[in-house]
Amino acid sequence: MVQHRQRLLAVVEPVVAAAGYDLEDLSVSRVGRRHLVRIAVDSDHGVDLDRVADLSRSISTALDKAEAEGDELVAGEYELEVGSPGVDRPLTEPRHWRRNRTRLVKVKVDGRQVIGRVLAADDAGVTLDVDGAKQAVAYGSLGPGRVQVELKRLEELPDLPDLDEDDDEEEEDGE
Repeated sequence: MVQHRQRLLAVVEPVVAAAGYDLEDLSVSRVGRRHLVRIAVDSDHGVDLDRVADLSRSISTALDKAEAEGDELVAGEYELEVGSPGVDRPLTEPRHWRRNRTRLVKVKVDGRQVIGRVLAADDAGVTLDVDGAKQAVAYGSLGPGRVQVELKRLEELPDLPDLDEDDDEEEEDGE
């Protein structure tokens, strides 16, 4: 199974890299009589759905070409799913931390659970704002981080019209 995955990665990784993405995950699972090949990609510039659709077609073409050349990568029929890893994926690589600068994260630092905002990230580690204090942490001291979903704070929302005024205008127009 490991060799099979390595052959699949050897076909998929160059296509993903040529499109300017990082391959975050590749999995193959059985769904009924077919296989599901699920590929997660990301980049420093985010994931553009149109470019991911093009990438999906390119990966499909590369897999079909490898199959035609006799390398059975996925036995039988398969469905290909290409997307981004989503907000719930663990932050484990320096690039994950860089991409989530300004986000609130929950992470174990030296075995202690903390919640802080990512201020900066480089190849050595991460700087977090934990309860108003900057804390520089080397990657070796970090467990996998998880982005915390935040609802916008009221003061960050644009000025909204007074809803009562809009209701009064509609009532007057309807008379």
